[in-house]
Amino acid sequence: MLFLFWCVNEHQQFRLAEFESLSCLLDVPLVWVFRSSEHPWVILDMASQKEAVRIISRSISVKYCLHLWAEGNSYQEFHTNLRKFPFQEQAKWLSENISFKVHVESFNRKISVAEQLEKIESLSYIPLQGPVSLNSPQVTFSYFEFHGFDRNNLPEEPLKIMFGRLVGEGQREKITKLSIKKRKFIGNTTMDPQLSLLMANLGAVAAGRVVLDPFVGTGSLLVAAAEFGGLVLGGDIDYLTLHARTRPSRVGQKVRAEDESMVANFEQYGLTSQYLGVIAGDFSQSPWRDQPWLDCVVTDPPYGIREGTTRVGTEKDFSTTSIPEEYLDTHVPEKVAYTLQQLVTDLLNFSARSLRVGGRLVYWLPVIRQNYRPDRVPSHPGLRLVADCEQVLSSHTSRRLLVMERVEGEGKATVSKELTMFKEQFYLPVAGNISRKERKERIKEHGHLNLSEQEIQQFTKQL
Repeated sequence: MLFLFWCVNEHQQFRLAEFESLSCLLDVPLVWVFRSSEHPWVILDMASQKEAVRIISRSISVKYCLHLWAEGNSYQEFHTNLRKFPFQEQAKWLSENISFKVHVESFNRKISVAEQLEKIESLSYIPLQGPVSLNSPQVTFSYFEFHGFDRNNLPEEPLKIMFGRLVGEGQREKITKLSIKKRKFIGNTTMDPQLSLLMANLGAVAAGRVVLDPFVGTGSLLVAAAEFGGLVLGGDIDYLTLHARTRPSRVGQKVRAEDESMVANFEQYGLTSQYLGVIAGDFSQSPWRDQPWLDCVVTDPPYGIREGTTRVGTEKDFSTTSIPEEYLDTHVPEKVAYTLQQLVTDLLNFSARSLRVGGRLVYWLPVIRQNYRPDRVPSHPGLRLVADCEQVLSSHTSRRLLVMERVEGEGKATVSKELTMFKEQFYLPVAGNISRKERKERIKEHGHLNLSEQEIQQFTKQL
C-alpha cells in the first residue's frame, strides 16, 4: 500500500532524519517510493495502514497522511490513473451510509473557492454514494497540487497532482500545546517547542526511557521529552536560572512571578510524574554516575554568545591555602572560560560512558559555515553518527543538530579546533564591514561569506 505523507514546509533538513529515527523506534520498515527533503511530501510503501498510523502518532514534520489512490504529472495523466484505481476494494469508504468531504490543498499557488469546487467536480467519476458533511465527515479525501518552487514562474498546470483517503494527521498540535508564549517559566535561550519535539524524536525518546539534559537551562528540551513519555532530569552550572532568579525574558515583565520554576512547567502540562529533577553542577567535573544508565542525552550547550560558557576553576594558585571551614556552606566557586572544543569533548566522552548501547546523544553544534566539513564532525569510537542536520542562522553561521548512537567501542572523543571556533569568529563580518552587494555575490558563489585567511586575521584585529 502506498502512503503519502504531506509535510510542513519548514525545518525540511530534519524531516528524513525524523522518519529514519521513528522507523527504528517504532519498528516500522521504510520502503521509499519518493524520498525528498525539498518537496513537501514523501511516499512510502507500507504493509498496512497500521504502520502509517504509528509514524504519524509521533511525527512532528507530517501534516497529513493519505492512502494514495493516484498521482500524475498532468491533469490528464492524473485522471487517467485515478480512473484505473480499483474503487471496489475501497467500497466501505464509498458506501451510502458513510459521510465524506474532499479537502483541496495547493503548494506555492493559492486556489480560490471556485477553483476548489471545480477540481472537486472533476472527480465526479469516483463512486461516492454517501452524503457530504463538511463539519464532521466519517471519511476525508484529499486532493493535492504541487506548482513547483518558483512563485514568479508558475507552470500552466501543476507539476504533480495527488489524491487519496486521509488516514490521519501528525502531532503538530503538540507545538501549540507546548508554546513558550504561554509557558510559565522561560529564559533568553529557551528552545522553541517544534525543535524540542523534533529532538525528542531524533533521540528515540519513549515511555520509561531515561533522558538527561546536562545544560538544561529552563528545561524546554526536557518538557518535550516528557511529552513523549521520557523520564527526564538535568543539570546546569547556572543555579540562578535553575531557581528562576534571573531577569525575566518576557517584554514588559520587571520581576519573575513567585511561582515561576522548573517544576511549574511540568505541572502546567501535567507531566510531573515524568520529572525526576535537576541539580546545579559543573558538567566538566561531572556529578553523574560513571556507568551506562541513560537512554538519551539531549542538549543545547551554550555557545558563548547569548549565554556564557564557564566551568568551575581558577587561574590563581591556591596550592598552599584553602577556604576557611566557616565559609564553605556559602562559598560560590570561581569560574573560568569553558571553550566549545572542551565542552563538546566532555559531552561526547560523557555520553559514551553513560549511554546504554543503542542510546542516543542529540546536541546542537554552532558552526561558522565555511569552516564546516563532514570530516570535521566531532567523533568518538563508541558513538556512531546517525544524522547531521543544518539550521541556517545567517550567511556566516549555522548550527548543526548532530545525532549519535552508542555502539560497542571505547576510546576518547576527537573534536576539531577549526570547527569549534564559533565564538572567536562570530563577529568577523561585522568587523570587516562587508557591503551588502559583496555579501550577496559571495553567498551566490560559495553559499557562505568565504572569508580568506588574510581577511580573518585582519578582521580579528579589528574586534
